[in-house]
Amino acid sequence: MTEQLHSLSQSSLQDYYDCPRRFELRYIQHLAYPAVESEPALENEKHQQEGEYFHRLVQQHLIGIPAEQVGKLANTDNLQRWWENYVNAKDLTGLTDLSGLYAEVTLSAPLGKFRLVAKYDLIAIGDNKATIYDWKTYRKRPKNEFLHIRWQTRVYRALLVQAGAHLNGGKPFTPEQIEMVYWFADFPTEPARFVYKADQYKRDWDALIKIADEIASASDFPKTDDVSKCSYCPYRSYCDRGIRAGDAADAELETATEELFDINFEQIGEIAF
Repeated sequence: MTEQLHSLSQSSLQDYYDCPRRFELRYIQHLAYPAVESEPALENEKHQQEGEYFHRLVQQHLIGIPAEQVGKLANTDNLQRWWENYVNAKDLTGLTDLSGLYAEVTLSAPLGKFRLVAKYDLIAIGDNKATIYDWKTYRKRPKNEFLHIRWQTRVYRALLVQAGAHLNGGKPFTPEQIEMVYWFADFPTEPARFVYKADQYKRDWDALIKIADEIASASDFPKTDDVSKCSYCPYRSYCDRGIRAGDAADAELETATEELFDINFEQIGEIAF
């Protein structure tokens, strides 16, 4: 069944880890979403759209468009607040002065029978260091412990070691050169920072190989035993796991996915098979 599945991402891995059945329905059967993920639905949809638009505003600024010009496009209360927080954030001061800024860059590397793919909001390179920035528009500031064990944190750092050499003059980054920063648009003074070490990288990559092999050989995709996750799952009606959606602020932590994108492996950084 998984023969048609060619790539894995942090989102698909998180789905498989949280609930193999959700992974099967979303990535193998490609079923349409029969239920809303959270309530109130329209408000949450608007928030998600604003979050995507905020990412576009930051990208425009990072490629050289003046902040004053980009800021004129922040045309909702949320966007105006997030943009002002971004422009005034001390942690981001001087970011655009670095010579090595790679916004919205995609990296790829072989992983078992699949390719592991990740799209980064920003990789900033300078002072013999690579910092991964990920912009979050969460309504709640998640705990660092929650973020540390998420597949996004593990995938993004490990994949940069595996496939980031072309961003570093052809020399692979060592784990110790990498840091990942989650920057929260509504909590601009509380970024979450995760440095990396060689033993963490080995543990992460071994875990990625193991889960990829497990997915490749899987013949059954059971439902999760943790029914609390079903409140935020758009496929819960398939499993008779409830009708009412969960609260939007909690749901976005459980269901956040990277932007959907078409994969063109000729245009993204990768390592050879």
